[in-house]
Amino acid sequence: MSSPCVVDTNVVLVANKMSSDASAGCIQNCARRLSEICNKGHLVLDDLGRIFTEYRNKTLVRKGQREAGDEFILWVITNQWNPQKCSRVPLTPKEDDQDFEEFPDHPALADFDRSDRVFVATANAHPDKPPILSACDTDYWKCREAFEQCNISVEFLCEADVSGLAARKQNV
Repeated sequence: MSSPCVVDTNVVLVANKMSSDASAGCIQNCARRLSEICNKGHLVLDDLGRIFTEYRNKTLVRKGQREAGDEFILWVITNQWNPQKCSRVPLTPKEDDQDFEEFPDHPALADFDRSDRVFVATANAHPDKPPILSACDTDYWKCREAFEQCNISVEFLCEADVSGLAARKQNV
């Protein structure tokens, strides 16, 4: 079993060619990484099922030609309860139900996307603090130093794409 990781939905969307912000190389990186997880990896999910629900809601497996993201979702459906392939960590929702006690208390993270907090809280709650895989999500890029200060690792699968996208957003 390889090291555990948390996979943000943006990786699955990019692997399914559903992001206009992703280069061909980025799509390939995301597809390759998801395939590695399916073949010999270990996925970390939350015990509330929020991550799984987001995967299902944003990346419905389509009929016809399956992309790498579709294959990953099917793998998660099959293996989410298999402790050899997936771990579940307990999360404690706060009153607004999109934030969690396990989300780090850091001033630079105060405006971090509420819908992505489940991924950060899940990584932070796991005893090994596994990396969060991200593709073209500029919120992770913008907060990368704060995450480092909180001992949360983000693995940018498309660093050139996300850094360029963040720079363009900053200049708008």
